[in-house]
Amino acid sequence: MAESALGFLRLARTESVGPITYRRLLQRFDDPAAALDALPGLALAGGRATPSRIPPIAEIEREIAALRKIGGRFLFLGQPGYPRALAELPDAPAALAVLGDVALLSDAGIGIVGARNASLNGMRLAELLAAELAVHLPIISGLARGIDSAAHQGALRAGRTIAVIAGGLDVPYPPENADLQRRIAQGGAVVAEAPLGTAPLGRHFPKRNRIIAGLCQGLVVIEAAARSGTLLTARLAAEAGREIFAVPGSPLDPRSAGGNDLLRQGAHLTETAQDVLANLRATPSPAGFAAPKPPPIIATPDPQELARARAAIPPLLSREGARVDEIARRCQLSIPAIRAVILELELAGRAESLPGDRIIGLEDP
Repeated sequence: MAESALGFLRLARTESVGPITYRRLLQRFDDPAAALDALPGLALAGGRATPSRIPPIAEIEREIAALRKIGGRFLFLGQPGYPRALAELPDAPAALAVLGDVALLSDAGIGIVGARNASLNGMRLAELLAAELAVHLPIISGLARGIDSAAHQGALRAGRTIAVIAGGLDVPYPPENADLQRRIAQGGAVVAEAPLGTAPLGRHFPKRNRIIAGLCQGLVVIEAAARSGTLLTARLAAEAGREIFAVPGSPLDPRSAGGNDLLRQGAHLTETAQDVLANLRATPSPAGFAAPKPPPIIATPDPQELARARAAIPPLLSREGARVDEIARRCQLSIPAIRAVILELELAGRAESLPGDRIIGLEDP
C-alpha cells in the first residue's frame, strides 16, 4: 500500500478539512504528512478547544483495502490520473473513489441530466441523444431515476458512460439501479466522493452535482423544474465555463420551466446530437484542462500582523459570507496574513471557504 495514498486519504478524511482547505494545506506544506503534523497547532491558533479528529492509519488502511476488494481505486487531487477537467474547480474533491475504467475520466465528456419524474418522451430523447453522443465522447450523469437512467442506458448501447453517485460505491441508489450501476462499472466508470458505506442524503446531492459539472465540457438539460438539482448542476457547469444545452418543452409542463428558462439565458437550443457537437468546437480539449493553483499562502507571516489579523477577521465573518479582497480592504491587512488566519479558523470549525474566494463564518464548535 503506497504511503502517499495513506497520507492523502487521511488528510482528506480529517475533521474540518474540506476540499478547498485540503488544496491550501497541500500548497502550504510539502506533503500530507507535514500538513497532518501541523493541524493541531493551526486549529488551536484558530480557537478550537479540542483537537480535530485525524483518522488513525489503521482506519484508512481498512478503507483502502475495502475499496480494492470490490475492484475500485482512489484518485487524489493533484496526483496522476485525477481528471484534469474536474481539477479546474476550486472545490474539486480531494479524493475520488472509482469503479471501472479510470482512464475514461481523462476525457471531458458530455453531461446529460434532468427530471427524476421525467416524461416518456423526455426519457426517449435522453436515451437517443446519449446513444448518438456516446460515439464521440463519454456521457456523464448522476444515476438517478428518469433522465439520468435513460442517458446511461442509451450511452451503454453505443459507447461509454460515467455515473457520479451521491453515496458510497457499495450503496446503489436508487436500489432499482443496482444492476445499471454494475453494468456501468463494467463498461465505463462509477465515481463517488463519499466513503464506502455512506447512504446518500439530501446534502450529498449538491456535492455530486458539482462533480458532474466539473467532469463535462458541455451539459445537456432535458426537463427540469424551476427549482431543482438539475438547475443547480447547470449553474455550476456555467460557472465553470462549460457549454450549456437545453431541450425546449411545453410551457404547460412544469418539468419544462427550468430548461426553457436556461434557453432565455442563452443556453444552446438542443433537439439533436448535432446541436451539441456543433457547439463544442470552441471548447478546450481535455488536454487543455489544467488544475488552477490557489493563491499562495506564506507559511510564516509577520507575527505582529498575524496577531492583528486573528483579532480583526473573526468579527467580520457571517453566514452571508465575504470575499478575501473585501476583508483585506476593511482590515488593511496583507492577503497572506488573511489567508493564514482563515486556514486556522477553518481547521477550528469557525469558518468555511467557498468557491469564488468567499469565506463564511460558522458558529464556534
